Amino acid sequence: MPTHATPPSRPVWRPMTQADISAVAAIGTTVHPAFPESPAIVAERLALYPAGCLVLCSDAGAIGYAVSHPWRFLHPPKLDAALGQLPAAPDTYYIHDLALLPTARGTGAGGAAVQRLIEQAKSEKLENLSLVAISGSAPFWARHGFRVQTDQPLRQRLRSYGDDARFMVRAPP
Repeated sequence: MPTHATPPSRPVWRPMTQADISAVAAIGTTVHPAFPESPAIVAERLALYPAGCLVLCSDAGAIGYAVSHPWRFLHPPKLDAALGQLPAAPDTYYIHDLALLPTARGTGAGGAAVQRLIEQAKSEKLENLSLVAISGSAPFWARHGFRVQTDQPLRQRLRSYGDDARFMVRAPP
């Protein structure tokens, strides 16, 4: 008698919870080995702004995440550093990280996350979204409407992000 295996379900984005912190930190270490951030940093971002923290889940468990929050334009937070608090008058929606394991790439999950983050920025009525593209990810972000912003003081702030780091900005539609 033939058996019919249930096809794997499509990965789904859902809100991050405290229970996801260790999986998110492990994904971050896998995807960004040169830029590790401690689980405490992920936990702080989740506590400060849960609406900007997502996990991509498949039948195999967590395979990606996004961390974002309102922030100050042209002042990207240092890597692996606590924020303490969000600014009282933010002027950008900052995408701190979008990381996908190789099994999640090419599924459309990255683009779906970007759309969710754009919607969140619009709900906050912020005039733009910003991020630091690392590890050759600038072309991905450019496909989603982000453009490189350059200025000399900003270059100093990007040093901890690596030589190919690019500060990128997008106006919400």
